[in-house]
Amino acid sequence: MLETELLVVGGGVAGAYATLTARSYGADVILACKTPLVGGSTRWAQGGIAAPLAQGDEDAHAQDTLKAARGLCEPEAVQAFVRDARSHVETLRDLGVTFSPHATLEGGHSRARIRHQGDATGHAISVALAEALQAGRSPALRVLEHAFVRNLRVSGGAVVGADLLTPDGPVKVRAGAVLLATGGFGRLYPVTTAPPEGTGDGLGLAWQAGAALRDLEFVQFHPTAVVRHGAAHLVTEAARGEGGRLLNARGERFMERYDPALELAPRDVVARAIAAEIAATGRVDLDLRHLGAAFVRTRFPTVTASLAPLGLDLGTDLIPVQPAVHYTMGGVLTDVQGRSTVPGLYAAGEVASSGLHGANRLASNSLSEGLVFGARAARAALAALKAVPARSEGLSAPLVDPACLPALREVVAGAAGLRRDAAGLRAALDGWRWPETTAESRESLEAGHLALIGERLLRSALAREESRGGHHRTDFPREAASAVHSVQSRALGDGVTRVPVGVPEARAAVLGSSA
Repeated sequence: MLETELLVVGGGVAGAYATLTARSYGADVILACKTPLVGGSTRWAQGGIAAPLAQGDEDAHAQDTLKAARGLCEPEAVQAFVRDARSHVETLRDLGVTFSPHATLEGGHSRARIRHQGDATGHAISVALAEALQAGRSPALRVLEHAFVRNLRVSGGAVVGADLLTPDGPVKVRAGAVLLATGGFGRLYPVTTAPPEGTGDGLGLAWQAGAALRDLEFVQFHPTAVVRHGAAHLVTEAARGEGGRLLNARGERFMERYDPALELAPRDVVARAIAAEIAATGRVDLDLRHLGAAFVRTRFPTVTASLAPLGLDLGTDLIPVQPAVHYTMGGVLTDVQGRSTVPGLYAAGEVASSGLHGANRLASNSLSEGLVFGARAARAALAALKAVPARSEGLSAPLVDPACLPALREVVAGAAGLRRDAAGLRAALDGWRWPETTAESRESLEAGHLALIGERLLRSALAREESRGGHHRTDFPREAASAVHSVQSRALGDGVTRVPVGVPEARAAVLGSSA
């Protein structure tokens, strides 16, 4: 039995930064992560971190974010983000992250504002945050690595802790608040750039606790991945920002037919364009040869090294690329302080639907989102702490046989990929039955989360009868006149509730709010 004021779950940028923020206010914190401390999606982020370069860039960054998100951003979240992001990125410098003096341009941005450390920015940030956490370890800051959250604990309708599976055995944590920073659910798909731990754990835990989930149908496909033997090797968007060109099998530079921004159009546009050209001509290549092999290898050493075992030289070869699942915009519904719809439960980073990304995440906004909303969630949790009750109930978690996951992933990819329609989505839902098991393990719990989130995603995609951002319906190819969120919770049953954008009162009226 452990007791703490704040339990943070997840050691990526959002969880690590939230933990450091809470400690800066003198709080007692436990950070639990199911990997080593340098783990999760953060360490794999290649391109960089986006934040306004100067005071005058805030409005432009906000407009770029809103434009990419196709009307589905929450304006309050965007304003909070552009107001806070730059100072948090400067804090990373103080922690030892050395950014290049050359900011770069990426898709959807109107100016070069992406700070980077070569093409290993995420790894540099992960290491800096991990070192700060290691240096701060004390009785008031405990870091539990390889600790998997089995379930949340509740009392009086509020989340008050969690049960963990650790290498040393089961651990019960009593906490004044729990902050989920567990990442997304990219592993719901067979071809993804998400790490193995991206199994939607936080969404599954939040759902079991009664929290609302929002916009699960919005899954971002990164346009340029090299896929071999089912594994996706990411080629950073910064490669196109530096001048990389996309060519179809006929050697044509085709993006002008899809968007005037060419290769630097928003990710949803580029991903669908590449898929269309592959279908029409057989393949699409990324061409960086005109930039010079020496420059390419120096600018993108991580990508160069990852492609070398595949027999590809980034500086001298045409690189065959295709879209792959990269980021999940939907998640646990939160306000701009990271509060979920359940008292005591907070979320930040990819696990959360903060309102920032809308229907399509702007490139490189994810790392800075983790900083901004991780810090906000930590402060909000500490401001609302209550005494931890002596008694609480551990919620049950679904257990699914992990052997079924390959088949489950193929069903999701077939029905809810880049292009979707009602017939495919209904067929997937009609057959959505997966074998349960009584053998509890990390693997069966992860499979349970994926089965649960997969069904919620399919229902949400079926209910959205329009094409918007990352969600494209071939039977509803146009964007609806008004933008609404898709919201689900256990209290609402199997239905999907529509909540208008930018109307906090509607959120409270439909769902209630812990705020």
